[in-house]
Amino acid sequence: MFCKRLLTSLCIALMGTGAVASAAEAPAPYGSVPTEQQVNWLRMEWYAFVHFGLNTYTNKEWGYGDESPELFNPSDFDAEAIVKTFKDAGMNGMIYTAKHHDGFCTWPTKSTEHNITQSPWKNGKGDVVKEFAAACKKHDFAFGTYLSPWDRNCAEYGRAGYLDVYYKQIEELLTNYGPIFEIWFDGAMGGDGYYGGARQNRNIGKADTYYNYTQVVKNIRALQPDCIIWGAAGRGDVTWAGSEKGFAKNYPIWNAQGDKWLSLEADTPINKRGWFWHPGQGSAVKSPEHLMEVYLTSVGRGANLILNVAPNRDGRLDPADVASLEAFGRMRRELLKKDYALNAKVTTSESRGKKFDGSQMTDGDIESYWCPKDGTTTPTAELKLAKPVTFDVVRLREQIRLGQRVESFKVEAWVDGAWKTIVEPGKPGEKETGFAGVRGGKGHTIGHQVLRALPEPVTTNRVRLSITKAKACPCISEFSLLRMPQPEQVAPVTTEADPTVLSSKGWTFGGFAANLAPLAFDGKPGTMWQHAKTPSHFRVDMQRTHTINAFSYLPRQDGKTQGMTTRYRLELSKDGKNWTIAAEGEFGNLRANPVEQTITFPAQKARYVRFFSTAALDGTGSSVAELKLHTPVKK
Repeated sequence: MFCKRLLTSLCIALMGTGAVASAAEAPAPYGSVPTEQQVNWLRMEWYAFVHFGLNTYTNKEWGYGDESPELFNPSDFDAEAIVKTFKDAGMNGMIYTAKHHDGFCTWPTKSTEHNITQSPWKNGKGDVVKEFAAACKKHDFAFGTYLSPWDRNCAEYGRAGYLDVYYKQIEELLTNYGPIFEIWFDGAMGGDGYYGGARQNRNIGKADTYYNYTQVVKNIRALQPDCIIWGAAGRGDVTWAGSEKGFAKNYPIWNAQGDKWLSLEADTPINKRGWFWHPGQGSAVKSPEHLMEVYLTSVGRGANLILNVAPNRDGRLDPADVASLEAFGRMRRELLKKDYALNAKVTTSESRGKKFDGSQMTDGDIESYWCPKDGTTTPTAELKLAKPVTFDVVRLREQIRLGQRVESFKVEAWVDGAWKTIVEPGKPGEKETGFAGVRGGKGHTIGHQVLRALPEPVTTNRVRLSITKAKACPCISEFSLLRMPQPEQVAPVTTEADPTVLSSKGWTFGGFAANLAPLAFDGKPGTMWQHAKTPSHFRVDMQRTHTINAFSYLPRQDGKTQGMTTRYRLELSKDGKNWTIAAEGEFGNLRANPVEQTITFPAQKARYVRFFSTAALDGTGSSVAELKLHTPVKK
């Protein structure tokens, strides 16, 4: 396969010089084109994200930086079993969070003492990165790494000295663990943190300026030139698709960004509880049917999909997550198993010669392509099948080595003696957002690939593709007809109520919008306490004294962000007059990932609780969908 890609690239390069007479009819590349590394990366389609670190043991999504490395001690970690699960599901690689925002390094780095050598796991001799890398190598599985730029533990963060630490970590990961297919830099840019005990809020300003991503990219290219770089303030090869729900945020999608090709990657956790494993999350796993919707609105819009599956505190994947992953893997494999258009007879309105005729779209070779003559931007092609077939998904690909060209297209089927439009052409200004267009979406851009699921199955032996608008003569490498399998029904997982959560029965409330405060304790995520001002608060009288050591906060779940509490303060009192601050800080990543977050603190006895929303997203306003108070003593 590698040799074939290399020869194809060489031929395309020679086409432009006229050095190969038989290829003289090939069109010149249009606009920006992907690198060979970007092409190979796009063909991976989907792979795993693995969040596993101190947050696994603290029930947090964003650790503060003061967590003890002694917490990390998985009893049954098996990297090979995890990698094999991913590969059996049809994934093509994995990316591991070697360091998250809390700064804990899960390899024996020489850049900081806050690393795995300080944990009891394997008596301080363990190396999670090494074990994952070795398992991936054994199973011919691509290995990548995530390295958070933000470090809430490092005393030098926010100062020039941190760059020495961070660059050293990049060097270690790209030097000591074999080939890295992708390295991830997210957009976290500082905030509250431990910072070596300073306990400050540090803001770095522009990430590109502080981290000097121009230099970061140079360093990576020198160490591993084939490594795909995610993020890096747009200086890498891949950028975020705009949502942590897994869809590419807006379709149509143009990968050509001026003189640079910039691919998109969509990301989402398989579990609704978040990126790290959390107790009781078994009942919150996303269904295989939902994962297929994610696939169709990410990979089906030309992006890649990175699906997070997190190990638990033992170091094993959650059984409920695995069951859904495996079922979706079977659905995806079934969807792609049979292309009903393969070897179909194709007639076209125009082609630039036999090497570029319509049969190139149905020959099963992703490198060959149909192309009309220069200047023709609205050609048509008709597929005639040997017998009628039933399908409900249309897949199209452009030969992206020559650039992205198509702006809109239409697909028709011959039904009851007439042409019936089954994919309408997109119109200028139209966009699909979220999960819109999962079925019945329109035909806009194609790029690397587009999957259009039809509202209902179609049975026919004739299908017609019309390119309705293009920036240059289209180069279509695949025109496929697929059938969506029936979704697998995975047995739901039920969990018992968390015995540490205090019942709110009989409680009374005061403060701002006190009449709405009970909605924060009703167990219904769709309801919420809210108030028009920030800061604001509500007060709870639990009627008797309890020991409290944690609380959980769920932001509003109605799709809106205004008034999501980003900074909080929780106060406790025995008498309702004398108050102590039990916890204060920030809830991170709410806009992208509005999941429940749990804050722990030293256990205290209290009858009264005050929750303060001291800052919120998008202007004034405060809100809480659900608030749970936890006790260390089982009731």
